[in-house]
Amino acid sequence: MGEATGYLGLFTSSFLAATLLPFYSEVLLAGLVKAGFDTLALLLVATAGNTLGAAANWVLGRYCEHYKDRRWFPFKEKSLGHAQRWFNRFGVWSLLLAWLPIGGDALTFVAGLMRVPFLLFFLLTGIGKAARYAVVILAMQPF
Repeated sequence: MGEATGYLGLFTSSFLAATLLPFYSEVLLAGLVKAGFDTLALLLVATAGNTLGAAANWVLGRYCEHYKDRRWFPFKEKSLGHAQRWFNRFGVWSLLLAWLPIGGDALTFVAGLMRVPFLLFFLLTGIGKAARYAVVILAMQPF
């Protein structure tokens, strides 16, 4: 695998992993670390892809609420109400947990619904996602 292909693959898988689609990027990241890719570059690429994927969820939440009564809408009204109450309870700082495999993607969607300012959303989400990828990279280092 060429270096550019590895980084592009990581960016793509990181982006998809942050959307509402079921996808994971940690395995590819671990493989690229083991293959000797630059770890700082991997951290930046994975974080950028994952944060931009989360931003796609924010945009969907921000601009698609008027479709919430449609059959294809990804969340039911009851689930949205529960998520919005949870978000109101814990606030924007909960976006630091947007990396969680369960609920993280929904959290970024709800942040859009709740009209969290985009720059604040992007900063908090990016910090959390960078921390998660840093842990994966560190776990792959020989001790």
